[in-house]
Amino acid sequence: MMVTEKTQVLKEMIASKGSMLISYSGGVDSALLAVLATEVLGDKVRCILLDSPVVPRAAINEARQIAEEYNLRMEIMPVRVMDDERFKKNPADRCYWCKKKSDKVLKWRMDALHFACIADGINLSDKGEHRPGLQASTEDGICHPFLESGITKADIREIARARGLKFWNKPSAACLSSRFPYGDEITYKKLAMIEEAETFLHTSGFAQCRVRLHGEIARIEAVREEVPKVLDMQDELVKVLKAIGFTYVTLDLEGYRSGSMDEVLPKEEPPQ
Repeated sequence: MMVTEKTQVLKEMIASKGSMLISYSGGVDSALLAVLATEVLGDKVRCILLDSPVVPRAAINEARQIAEEYNLRMEIMPVRVMDDERFKKNPADRCYWCKKKSDKVLKWRMDALHFACIADGINLSDKGEHRPGLQASTEDGICHPFLESGITKADIREIARARGLKFWNKPSAACLSSRFPYGDEITYKKLAMIEEAETFLHTSGFAQCRVRLHGEIARIEAVREEVPKVLDMQDELVKVLKAIGFTYVTLDLEGYRSGSMDEVLPKEEPPQ
């Protein structure tokens, strides 16, 4: 099926809902869903940005700017994920517990607005990744319009690009808890250190990068093309990151890749 056909299927699905609360982050997936849903349903769409210590302040600001530029009705609501010990202990299913807590907030707002459903930006490309949050949201009855329409991440970027949406090539992002090895406790202090370090890298011109925390070690992931640039500023990087609180500063020679902390998880065996 062509992307244009998939888009039409998606819009028809959105229209059938009548009203929609969108779990919105400002990323390309949820932003495109919000733009299309607003085109189809008008004021029967509300975007909810869930705020917590695992969400960088820069991401909040970017999400707000996109909402303002594209006339999206957005609300910011707090979710107290750090109150949940199952999340803070950072097991492999950490995202499951975070999503369960987040869904309660979304359901409360949906009921208050008398809306028909909650939808998120999960797409077909997410099916091949470690996504315990997807299991939780499906259990909670959250709609996945892109997934149900057979739309991939590449499709989403193509649809957004073809429509002239400025965020079409926005780098992928993930919450700050993804910077911790599974089993390492998530704390406010560590989250703040990671956010400050990544903010420094972003303001230095690295759009797609991560600072993973291993004990007292900062492991920097940058796209391979930008590794020489990291090395060029190594003295400044070491100085800044040590001032933030890291004891050692390292560069991952494999470069940036999404979900690198999942590499230690056992591989699922195909059915026999």
